[in-house]
Amino acid sequence: MTPDSEASQAPLSPPKVPARADFVVVGGGVTGLSAAWALTRLGRDVVVLDLAPIGHRDGGSHGSCRIFRLGYDDPAYVRLARDGRELWTMLAEISGEQLLHPAPQLTFGPKKQQVTESMQAAGAPYEVLPAAEAAARFPGVAVTGDDVLVEPDSAVIAADRTLAALTGLTGVIRTGVRVTALADDGRRVKVSTEAGGIEADRVIVCTGPWTAGLLATAGIKVPGSAMLEQLAFLRPAGATAATPDPPGPQAPPMPIFVHYGGLFAYGLPEPGTDRYKLGLHHSGVPVDPDQQDHTPDPHLSRRIEDAARRFLPGHDPRAVATERCIYDDSPDEGFIVDRIGNVVIGSGTSGHGFKFGPLLGEWLARLAINRPEAGANPPTTLVGPSHVPNRFALSRF
Repeated sequence: MTPDSEASQAPLSPPKVPARADFVVVGGGVTGLSAAWALTRLGRDVVVLDLAPIGHRDGGSHGSCRIFRLGYDDPAYVRLARDGRELWTMLAEISGEQLLHPAPQLTFGPKKQQVTESMQAAGAPYEVLPAAEAAARFPGVAVTGDDVLVEPDSAVIAADRTLAALTGLTGVIRTGVRVTALADDGRRVKVSTEAGGIEADRVIVCTGPWTAGLLATAGIKVPGSAMLEQLAFLRPAGATAATPDPPGPQAPPMPIFVHYGGLFAYGLPEPGTDRYKLGLHHSGVPVDPDQQDHTPDPHLSRRIEDAARRFLPGHDPRAVATERCIYDDSPDEGFIVDRIGNVVIGSGTSGHGFKFGPLLGEWLARLAINRPEAGANPPTTLVGPSHVPNRFALSRF
């Protein structure tokens, strides 16, 4: 990964790294930090390494907000999202941060019925409203179709505050460290970095689109591709920089929305502002993760502006800010959570992994520990599902 202008605080020379560690986590995004948090809660010593500062824009976890939703067209993902909610609550309580900002979610589009059936199969709460009633209740979103699925338990994740919370709860974090190779001799892993080598019992790799290249140095083949997506931040029509709120009566709070199927458009209100974030899922372009260009793509800008005109009638379709975000795509858009020897893999989040970050972190910690040591009495227990679903095994490819 390549440091950018936001990484100006990175040291000019790599910081010192310990020669020995029980657990090393490579990658300081939400998944890697969550794994480190889980290990720390179990009283284990862990070192987190990342080339750039936590939250740097070349990584997939940067930015102000993400969606927490249950709505998937696969009931297994609905159940996993519900299971992960407890961890979000725990993280917020321990850190003292509000990380989830409740907001209803509207789901409509060609696959709305599949999502409804999936929610029903998983026992998740929802209601279905006629389109006219949904439009009256949520006038800020122009819904399509005969009816709309409404999720009461969705929320906007404060992504930047989540990374800050996890950073404050984990072990040793070393940024400005490039990991160049891994070598597993069956007993331990040699982690080669530009700041020196580290001998580790286990290594957890959560480096997003850099994962395949790093694991290849250990003889592990992981499929994946990097896509650079684009997001836009919009403001209500009539709002200006000098007038934080539009004139006239205050509009109802904006919900989250997902146009599911076909054009996968989604939007969410940014916490603490009047801005609304709009994106088109899996609409980006292939990219070398070391050569990211964060200037707006004119084609994507036009597509997002068209979506704004279609779905957000009360907002100025012209972006007040844009954001590029890299996706770490697996071939089937499912996560890759597995252990090969002494190397644990967490990758393939495919643009929908942030909401599962704490849950993925617990799974990775469990895989790294394998089983509690005899006589161990950890200060807390892991609360997520203990079994990593077979559907996320590397062997499926």
